[in-house]
Amino acid sequence: MKKEKNNIGLKLVGNIGFSLIALVFLFPIIGLLISSFRPSADLMRDGITFAIDFSTLNLDNYMYIFQQAPSYWSWYGNSLIVSGLTIALSLFFSSMVGYALALYDFKGRNLFFVLVLLILMIPFEILMLPLYKVMVATQLVDTYFAVVLPLIVAPIAVFFFRQYALGLPKELMDAARIDGSTEYGIFFKIMFPLMGPSLAAMAILQGLTSWNNFLWPLLVLRSNDMFTLPIGLATLLTPYGNNYDVLIAGSVLTIIPIVLLFIFFQRYFVAGLTSGGVKG
Repeated sequence: MKKEKNNIGLKLVGNIGFSLIALVFLFPIIGLLISSFRPSADLMRDGITFAIDFSTLNLDNYMYIFQQAPSYWSWYGNSLIVSGLTIALSLFFSSMVGYALALYDFKGRNLFFVLVLLILMIPFEILMLPLYKVMVATQLVDTYFAVVLPLIVAPIAVFFFRQYALGLPKELMDAARIDGSTEYGIFFKIMFPLMGPSLAAMAILQGLTSWNNFLWPLLVLRSNDMFTLPIGLATLLTPYGNNYDVLIAGSVLTIIPIVLLFIFFQRYFVAGLTSGGVKG
């Protein structure tokens, strides 16, 4: 009985502690949300604060975005398309590569895995110039695929899926081969569904990376109609005028897809990270 009370006390302390930590991390978002309802003059004078003056709060910033900012929704749509393509293609190809490195014995397998680790340690800024030359040579500049292609087989995703696939039962592969299944059938019908938690975890991580990606899209996208949200919002800050009111309201709206993505996959997120982190 005493042990149960101690466990309840520890859980209560833990819940309170984690709640306080979560609240600290939410402070910037709360400040951003409050500031999105403030007029531009207040923002220029006081900046982002937690002080609330209800007499000045209004929906003008959001009304402007919904009624007079068609470019914003064009950027929003571009970001949704780019992030959707990145998640779908990255999960498909990276999971196949990681699965092959984990469960197939072939010549040079360890070398390929070492190369993945080496590429993982190279900063993306070093790879940007050769990647940009490839995009120019293939005439993909200012297209969705120019933004998506470098992220399709991400080293971190390959490593993650490889670690997770090491824990999959090989007996299922042998049984499927005896039943006459092809190697592609084994992967798509048996192993791919078993990788569900890892797919959900990586969907969140890749989606977040793609949604917030700024530097690479800035290099390969040239027209305003193709800009993603990070680039489009950055254009609101110019030497001739800083639209902080619209920028902050627009930034609040950009949080929604990521929150929805996490809510949709959060039940698998922790399971996928822990399983992928201890295998091998």
